[in-house]
Amino acid sequence: MSSHVIVAIDGPAGAGKSTIARRLAERYGYLYIDTGAMYRAVALAALRAHVALDDAPALARLAETIELPLTAEVQEAIRRPEVSEAASKVSVHPEVRAALVRKQQGYGARQSVVMEGRDIGSVVFPNASVKVYLDADFPTRVERRQLELQEKGMRADAEEIARGIEVRDQRDATRETSPLVVAPGAVCIDTSGLTIEQVEERIVDLMKEVLVR
Repeated sequence: MSSHVIVAIDGPAGAGKSTIARRLAERYGYLYIDTGAMYRAVALAALRAHVALDDAPALARLAETIELPLTAEVQEAIRRPEVSEAASKVSVHPEVRAALVRKQQGYGARQSVVMEGRDIGSVVFPNASVKVYLDADFPTRVERRQLELQEKGMRADAEEIARGIEVRDQRDATRETSPLVVAPGAVCIDTSGLTIEQVEERIVDLMKEVLVR
């Protein structure tokens, strides 16, 4: 689909996708795309416009208007728990996913990208140059999300976070369109006992194989 280098990073919440994707994008000078933020932005727009979260056509129209980069105000707002919950509901609609996938593929058609989400290697860029699936054990994922929220000065109750992740995992795994799966050809990395630097270097090793071709 694209002559550019596409690095696809998938995995569940708390696996470390965002941190690693940002570091890789900075390291190689590629565009960083957080597709989860795009779904969150649609959810935020829906909440603000009082659009029902089961109104797929209206949500898809909102998805068409989302552009990156998001403003600092939006970046902060989309991390709120209520927006996270809404994003989980928004993301199940095929119409919304189709609209955002088109945008995501457009970014990758124009330049090299590091794109992270839940269906990048399986749906958005099945022929990505590098495909990685990051995972971690459940307690680690909860702890990471708790620390993330605390650093932003937001409410970070561990039990509440755990329930939210469980619900999101269930929705991601069972939705009919683009469920969270390990994409064919993806390299799986369990990040539970690894440092950020160790995870990054594992992916850099994969990148070296691509860049010397």
